[in-house]
Amino acid sequence: MAERKPITSWLTDMDGVLIHEGTPIPGADAFIKRLRDSGLPFLVLTNNSIYTARDLHARLQRMGLDVPVKNIWTSALATAQFLDDQRPGGTAYVIGEAGLTTALHDIGYVLTDHDPDYVVLGETRTYSFEALTKAIRLINAGARFICTNPDETGPSAEGPLPATGSVAALITKATGKDPYFAGKPNPLMMRTGLNAIGAHSETSAMIGDRMDTDVLAGLEAGMQTFLVLTGLTTVADIDRYPFGPSHVVESIADLVDLVELPDQADQSAAGNRD
Repeated sequence: MAERKPITSWLTDMDGVLIHEGTPIPGADAFIKRLRDSGLPFLVLTNNSIYTARDLHARLQRMGLDVPVKNIWTSALATAQFLDDQRPGGTAYVIGEAGLTTALHDIGYVLTDHDPDYVVLGETRTYSFEALTKAIRLINAGARFICTNPDETGPSAEGPLPATGSVAALITKATGKDPYFAGKPNPLMMRTGLNAIGAHSETSAMIGDRMDTDVLAGLEAGMQTFLVLTGLTTVADIDRYPFGPSHVVESIADLVDLVELPDQADQSAAGNRD
């Protein structure tokens, strides 16, 4: 097997890696600071489409994690990028929150329930029967069905909540139409994110806490993958999958020293030349 190139850009999931139920995971602040000090391209990713990048920047900042808006990439942004590539200036009926509607407005989409090009399903804490019925009828009438992400449940302090994937299954059952999922594990989300920061998969790494989304997406995008054990996946879970991460670590704190600072990168380059 060919030796992997040095990591010169980093992508990391947010929930379960940097934060857990609104609390920073130990080492997350040091990791983000190290990334910023290094000057390396990086992104914090989330399949959650509820919040805008500005919202997430503010929420993370209150927790002591200073992540610039330009370094946050959500499934809503990936979905908007996909739709802009597929049908610029199109129309959509949207079920979701500000993170999704803002992303679609920003690419020039018109949000309507009158003969839309797409029905776009995102995450919300208030899925309404009326809205789901409207979505089903529009899909049956010919609208294409798009979902921000396939996550079936989401975390909360009280326990798991039904998420976009579960609601998508309901719509699929009613229409017979499967959606296109733009978020993880679709490598599209990773590749559009890498393009946004000018990075290449061969020299990039993905950090996540889920085998079925984070590790799979990183693997299919051609990146090194790091599985942290501070989220949903345990060591016992890993062998349930027919693929594995490049590395398994206890937490994000174990990865701080792997982020090369400029002087270290210069020394590494000099060593390689020697």
